[in-house]
Amino acid sequence: MLKNIAIAVAVIVAAILSYAAAKPDNFTLSRSATIAAPPQKVFSLISDLKAFNTWNPFAKQDSQIKIDYEGAASGVGATYAWQGDASGAGRMAITEAVAPSKVVMRLDFEKPMKATNRVEFTLMPKGTSTEVIWSMSGSMTYLHKLLTTFVSMDKMVGTQFEAGLADLKAAAERG
Repeated sequence: MLKNIAIAVAVIVAAILSYAAAKPDNFTLSRSATIAAPPQKVFSLISDLKAFNTWNPFAKQDSQIKIDYEGAASGVGATYAWQGDASGAGRMAITEAVAPSKVVMRLDFEKPMKATNRVEFTLMPKGTSTEVIWSMSGSMTYLHKLLTTFVSMDKMVGTQFEAGLADLKAAAERG
């Protein structure tokens, strides 16, 4: 009996490990929102990293976060490093800024897990409003693949993107 249980457990574990190994090596997730403000106003809330962190849900979730800004005040070269209890540690840098339509960032996580991702904000005028698409893409290590077998990264991070876009919308439409 115990031998059969051990074999069944081994088969289940092997199936999970095989499933994780077969997952794609890269991921992309995105969310969008329509904001009743012109693209230039929305762009300024993204390309200025101090303004960005007033609505960035990842910075807002950690009351102990420490942020150090470096480089340019906004646009290409603007960078910040963070360290916090809930948010871990890492660095984000703007690598491309095309006013008022696109901001691309390099996101380097150091803790809790090392990873490098591409973050992109695309802004498209829609009459008197702006459609904003927030996307993130990157590679998946085997450990990431295994973890996302049990936890949906799209759901977890997508929920944060939705909250951030709602706060971006509120900030852009305020004034």
